[in-house]
Amino acid sequence: MHKIYFLCRFNTIDSVNKQITTMTLNKLSIHWVVCIVIFFNLYTSVALAQNMALVRLLDQTTFLPIAGATFQYGEASGVSNEEGAIEFAYRAGTPMKLSHVSYGEWQLDDAGVKEMIRAGTYYRESVTINLYPVTIIAIRQGSQPPSDKLRLEYQDRMAHDGASVLNQSPAFNSIRKGGNYGFDPVFRGFKYDQLNIVLNGAQSATAACPNRMDPPTSQMAPNMMERIEVLKGPHALRYGTGFGATINYIPSKLRFTDQPDTYGRLSGGYEDNGDILRSEGLVGFSGEKYDLGIFGSWSQGNDYRAGNGERVQADFLRVSIGTNLGLKLTGNQQLRVSALYNLARDADFPALPMDLREDDTWMFNARHDISFGSGPLKSWNTTVFGSIVDHLMDNLLKPLDPRMLDAATSADTYNYGGRTEGVWSFSRSTLYAGADLRVEGAEGIRTREFLTGSNAGNTVQDNAWQNGRISKTGVFAEYHLDRENYQFVFSARTELNHADIEEPSQEFTRIYPETAETQVNPSLSLGVSRRLPQGIKLGLWLGRAQRSGSLTERFINYFPVGQDPFEMLGNPQLDPEVNQQLDLTFEWQTNETALNIDIFASYLQDFISSLIDTTLTPRIPTSPGVRQFINIDDAFKTGFELNWTQVLFAGLQHQVNVAYTYARDLERDDPLPEIAPLDFRYALSGSYLKDKLHPEVVFRHVMEQSQISTEFGETVTPSFSLLDVKLSYRLSDAIRLSAGVNNLFDENYYEHLNRSVRGTNDPIFAPGRNVFTSFNLNF
Repeated sequence: MHKIYFLCRFNTIDSVNKQITTMTLNKLSIHWVVCIVIFFNLYTSVALAQNMALVRLLDQTTFLPIAGATFQYGEASGVSNEEGAIEFAYRAGTPMKLSHVSYGEWQLDDAGVKEMIRAGTYYRESVTINLYPVTIIAIRQGSQPPSDKLRLEYQDRMAHDGASVLNQSPAFNSIRKGGNYGFDPVFRGFKYDQLNIVLNGAQSATAACPNRMDPPTSQMAPNMMERIEVLKGPHALRYGTGFGATINYIPSKLRFTDQPDTYGRLSGGYEDNGDILRSEGLVGFSGEKYDLGIFGSWSQGNDYRAGNGERVQADFLRVSIGTNLGLKLTGNQQLRVSALYNLARDADFPALPMDLREDDTWMFNARHDISFGSGPLKSWNTTVFGSIVDHLMDNLLKPLDPRMLDAATSADTYNYGGRTEGVWSFSRSTLYAGADLRVEGAEGIRTREFLTGSNAGNTVQDNAWQNGRISKTGVFAEYHLDRENYQFVFSARTELNHADIEEPSQEFTRIYPETAETQVNPSLSLGVSRRLPQGIKLGLWLGRAQRSGSLTERFINYFPVGQDPFEMLGNPQLDPEVNQQLDLTFEWQTNETALNIDIFASYLQDFISSLIDTTLTPRIPTSPGVRQFINIDDAFKTGFELNWTQVLFAGLQHQVNVAYTYARDLERDDPLPEIAPLDFRYALSGSYLKDKLHPEVVFRHVMEQSQISTEFGETVTPSFSLLDVKLSYRLSDAIRLSAGVNNLFDENYYEHLNRSVRGTNDPIFAPGRNVFTSFNLNF
């Protein structure tokens, strides 16, 4: 409450009558006017003061203050202080322009200004991310302007697998060995360790299952994530060697509040095809110096029905429990600590000789950020992390007839390390530099108990991983230079890779007497982008990345972990593979439309693949033979991604997404295996009843894949078309309801990357018509 004290001296009428003259009356009138003007000015000042807004500008990734950002708001202007704060008086209908050397220029309309005032904070993404060839997959926050970002609904937070969220983009497909679990992402034909999958730029998990029932993406809990950044190509080197791409899962923002506050959400859903029940929730407690969020999700499903009426084995149970704790240590320092526990039980994998019975994963992460108010050094962040996976699979649930043996594999992996990075900002440039360490290891024993034949009653054990271990120590630097309408990005990384096994098996060392190997992997990238008039931006990127073999590629010991039933034998003497890639990008954005096109070409040397070796004997008599990991002299990939979003009329908006990759083994003159065909998607959505009602129709067409590798037993995959419909309604600011039908016309189809059901040539068919409902409650 503001109090105003003012004093005006008035002459009485009697005194005026005693001294009445024309001049005296004029002086009295002037006195009244002066008092009124003073009162009006003071009242207006108080009213403006009461409408003054204080907003903090924060970095979207580090959550640290953005100091030195300029803003223009009508006739008012200013600069954010060391706390990232700006202060201004709200003016209805007035847009705000903001600018910062590291965050670019942007504008907020009246609705955006009001939302910023309501939240008290505004998060901005560094142009570091926006400069790369990138796709950002983010949770939808109400109505959005046109953008090349893929917007996800709250239902995606209920997903039990981080890769299923990636599949919203046509550039992604997944290797599917199970009905509803363990999707292994493929991007532009790059897969497995060719994709650098990290949590908040540092942490990852190592699959404990030799068959990758539990790939790293399966351990990323979607309900703890704010967005996913897909940094295309070998250009983003700060987070590790992004050979084909870096997939960075960004956790939810910390929220500090002036007063103690409680917040949360609860979501639930049901899918009739497979009787899938999903739920997820969050409860949080925040204050000026702390923010504690506790997350949880639960999903369970049964076998589903394909479009031809056949049942597909797809049972699974998934539970995730996690917490994020943020502490504001000082005005320029904060600490974030997170922990996650994932549980999976009895997940069917019809393409594999075993099913997942138990999978328990723990992931721990701590990150410290500090910002500096003066001097070139602006911030420094340090992260330490660790993850442990305990995995058990067996064939006891398989309907085998006759059952010749019982088999089980118990495997464990660990992945730990740290990362530290400083940021230096100059007048027209920014430097990022730091170092990181990542150590991973795996051990596991397969036990085979023979039930029939001459070996009946005997038990044999096989050492799957041989207690393999790989350490990666890297130093990196990235320099951004802004010159007129040009922006340059120079990236470099050098990584020392050391690998060895602690429990070598005799059959392995007979072929490879030397198992220890140390390799140095340099990587470089140069990018330049130019802004043109009318919202056009062109980009050219050249990159060279070098990657050593993974634990599987080096040390797997006669296990059928590949695309076909052949047993795979690792090769510790593999040379590092090299990706030399060109990306051309075109962006065009206005108030009504956004167009993004990315064309790439990749020349690969010493490409890691495999070859059948008839001199090797498989460990299981029914195996067709043994494949050995080798280097291919050279291979080639090219393709493109297109995203076009446009605002139409009558509350409508549509989006077109297309992705295509062509890949060839130049040494054998044969197509590379597991390359998804052209994928086209069209979405038409609307916004009605003051942004409460949202209907949406999505059409997808996938071309036939006839570019197949006969070397790996691939067959032609037919084309298919799908139609999905959905309707969502916002009952209030706190409650939303959704319902819809996926695969409306009950198409019987399968993706090219779906594996075949073991023992047959039948692929794992995708779900047929699927009716779903869901709700979301925020408080």
